[in-house]
Amino acid sequence: MATVLTSPSFLIILYLLSIPLKFAQDVNFIYNGFHQANLHLDGIAKIHPNGLLQLTNTSNQQVGYAFHPLPLKFNTTSTSSLTPSLSFSTNFVFAIVPQIPNLGGHGLTFTISPSWDFTHAVTSQFLGLFNSKDDGLPANHILAIELDTLLNPELLDINKNHVGIDVNGVISVESAPASYIPNKEGKNISLDLLSGNPMHLWIDYDEAEKLLNVTLAPTSSSRPDQPLLSRPIDLSRVLLDSMYIGFTAATGGATSDHYILGWSFNKSGQAQSLDVSKLPSLPRLRKRKVKVGQVIMILLVAVLLVIVLIMIIGAAYISRRKKYEELREEWEREYGPHRFIYKNLYKATKGFSDKGLLGSGGFGKVYRGILPSSNVQIAVKRVSHDSKQGLKEFVAEIISMGRLRHRNLVQLLGYCRRRGELLLVYDYMPNGSLDKFLYDNEKPNLNWIQRFRILRGVASGLLYLHEEWEQVVLHRDVKASNVLLDAELNGRLGDFGLARLYDHGTNPQTTHVVGTVGYLAPELTRTGRATTCTDVFAFGAFMLEVACGRRPIDRRLPEEVILVDWVFGCWKKGAILDASDPRLEGNYVMEEMELVLKLGLLCSHSMPAARPSMRQVMQFLDGNADLPELPYDNACFSNFTSTETSEILLSIPSSYGNGSAPSSSTTDSILKSGR
Repeated sequence: MATVLTSPSFLIILYLLSIPLKFAQDVNFIYNGFHQANLHLDGIAKIHPNGLLQLTNTSNQQVGYAFHPLPLKFNTTSTSSLTPSLSFSTNFVFAIVPQIPNLGGHGLTFTISPSWDFTHAVTSQFLGLFNSKDDGLPANHILAIELDTLLNPELLDINKNHVGIDVNGVISVESAPASYIPNKEGKNISLDLLSGNPMHLWIDYDEAEKLLNVTLAPTSSSRPDQPLLSRPIDLSRVLLDSMYIGFTAATGGATSDHYILGWSFNKSGQAQSLDVSKLPSLPRLRKRKVKVGQVIMILLVAVLLVIVLIMIIGAAYISRRKKYEELREEWEREYGPHRFIYKNLYKATKGFSDKGLLGSGGFGKVYRGILPSSNVQIAVKRVSHDSKQGLKEFVAEIISMGRLRHRNLVQLLGYCRRRGELLLVYDYMPNGSLDKFLYDNEKPNLNWIQRFRILRGVASGLLYLHEEWEQVVLHRDVKASNVLLDAELNGRLGDFGLARLYDHGTNPQTTHVVGTVGYLAPELTRTGRATTCTDVFAFGAFMLEVACGRRPIDRRLPEEVILVDWVFGCWKKGAILDASDPRLEGNYVMEEMELVLKLGLLCSHSMPAARPSMRQVMQFLDGNADLPELPYDNACFSNFTSTETSEILLSIPSSYGNGSAPSSSTTDSILKSGR
């Protein structure tokens, strides 16, 4: 008999029968402090002499583990009533003390795992449970309740102070901000996990309802009736038969002391309540001793940061001042009301954006803008003016012309000087320049009524400049591209960039030859003297241009055509109306068309004295005087060819509605002689 009892077979059977006892033991325990607890510790976890379990300290990139030493039976395959179910209940008191207030990392978990071996796991956001490769895999068979104190957007964290339910990975299947609802008050109260104060957490799973509840509260409060998290979950698909229970905590770049003060667990019913009065106390917060060298270093860094900040602010201020810096001299004070602030013009044109570019020419570019203070639309012309010689006189004349007031003149509102640049501010003309309507097929065709009204308007404006204002103004660049159209298609003479002023009774002339080829009077090219008669000559070319729909000199045809010669030829043949613009299709008043063509020829007379004044031009257009007969002598009219041009360089202006100024090869020269 003794031989039978000591046989190897009997010993094996006895060992197998003892295995369930090992699994079943210690399924109901309570630790009010851990000084007598038999826990499996790993990482930097340790138990203090007073029974306080510390999972991590303020070391960077560390992890700590504390697990119940024996596995528990989570068996769902057997139908025996003696087999434990998946239901369990646990509660524990914890505290998280950050190294730096409001900055801790990364949190702690209560974990149910098939093993306490986490050598493959990493710290920081993986909480010592997973790594980047196995995170989220169903083969992990891990359930964790996390107390997270750091926001990781890549893990879909809701904030840096939440409680979450993790299944097989660190992305929570359910989470909520740390808070509780007291039974008496009935309103949600937030809790700060990084406060350093002890808090109580309850975790309960009901296998029958397949419901996991997580409840949080401060140790000063009783357990709330309403859980913080309530998640339907079938743990039979997550947990294995043999599982370990315990805690993990991890630090990263930011650190915290993670403590567990007490722990109660029950695998077969409700876990016992912890006695808060018997729990170990937390260590006193010790003020870190700062060495003198550290203080000096901190002060030096702070001073350096202040100096760098001052330098950045100073550089930004200087850069901003340079951005809006203007040239302003003492003599300009008298022109104050007419001077614009560059900053306002910069904002009005949105930084002189190309989207607001209206046109460009020899003098510069023109931009549309809206004054922020008055919401008035303006046109700003940027003119290069590097030479200081005569600048005072030039600005004085610009400001004087700003006092011109006539319904057929584009109002010059003022100016601004900045470095080598002069900015002229005009009224904005929404329909742009007349030449676009005459030559651009995308623009609508102007009928005769509109054209005749424009001619009368420009003639009225020139009369005002020559005779009706307090001084005589020579425009010196009358042409279709400098006639701008307002919203009602009324013609307004603009671009006074070349204009000059003279007192009445003096000899109104200048020897600075400027203008545009085709509009230059022959005596101007011979003598270089501009007078009111040269303005009349340019107006005559302009009249023929509007009536015929052709440029004064047309180089697009196989042979160069001089408009004055061509109209004069039609008149000599007795068919002057043949010169009218074909786009009009004969829809015009014949008397008015004939008057405009003949008057255009008369204004183009080669002898200045034979040309009418602008007052006489207005009388002819208004029908208050009869037009004299034209001479039949070809020599009485200008007859230009390109072979007779000289190489005198011109300053060619452009209206802000132009945008198609003639090229320097054709317009930066003038006719040296004329007939």
